[in-house]
Amino acid sequence: MSDENRFIDIEIKLADQENLVDTLNRTIYEQGRRIDQLEAMVAKLADHVRALRDAGQGPLNERPPHY
Repeated sequence: MSDENRFIDIEIKLADQENLVDTLNRTIYEQGRRIDQLEAMVAKLADHVRALRDAGQGPLNERPPHY
């Protein structure tokens, strides 16, 4: 294999690696955004449950649906 072919192979592998890194970075960014959204939803739900509990309407006062 000539030096030129070896350099071409290395350049192709490097381009593939750069593409993979970009794809992984986008995936991590999107997962981070989704985690932030889910954390906000959990905090809002916890506030809602806390407000219901304080108002005496919490799920602890409800009968299970099979009764």
